[in-house]
Amino acid sequence: MTIRPITIIGHRALDQRARKVREITPELHALVADMVETCEAADGAGLAAPQVGARWRIFVYSCTDADGVLRTGHVINPVLERFGPLELDDETLEGCLSVPGEGFPTARHRGARVTGTDVDGRPVEVEDTGGVLARCLQHEVDHLDGRLYLDRLSPAARREALDAVRRRGWRDRSLVSWDPTRQAADEV
Repeated sequence: MTIRPITIIGHRALDQRARKVREITPELHALVADMVETCEAADGAGLAAPQVGARWRIFVYSCTDADGVLRTGHVINPVLERFGPLELDDETLEGCLSVPGEGFPTARHRGARVTGTDVDGRPVEVEDTGGVLARCLQHEVDHLDGRLYLDRLSPAARREALDAVRRRGWRDRSLVSWDPTRQAADEV
């Protein structure tokens, strides 16, 4: 397994819709294993394939559900269903490994369910009714659709986030990824 560099806002892989997985290959098994290791090394709640430069509809997760239980796994070709009210809690900041070191209040539905398959082709269903996991499922599927959480921010928060991106110089230099084995997300 390999810890892969994580793409940063501005990388074109983050702006494009990921492709559906049509065949499970040994390379795909390796990608999922690498994503799990990369997410763990970066101390992330989830990681989508485009965040490591792969344009497949795959994500991994490791976060708590509404009951405080740690849930881990991966989903290939996820189909997302959102339910419950759309909520914006100014105290809960959503972050992203592709916008490292930043966090902003982001409106998300209270609950989410994802269906898909695992790397062995078995059906997978992951559901949460209000924990970090529900937010994570929505966040990671957004990545697969070519969206960042910044796209969901209020206009004022979005301006603040884009100012932070400019301050860090991510749009002004050739920094397109960061290595979680060499630096913490807030150091990027």
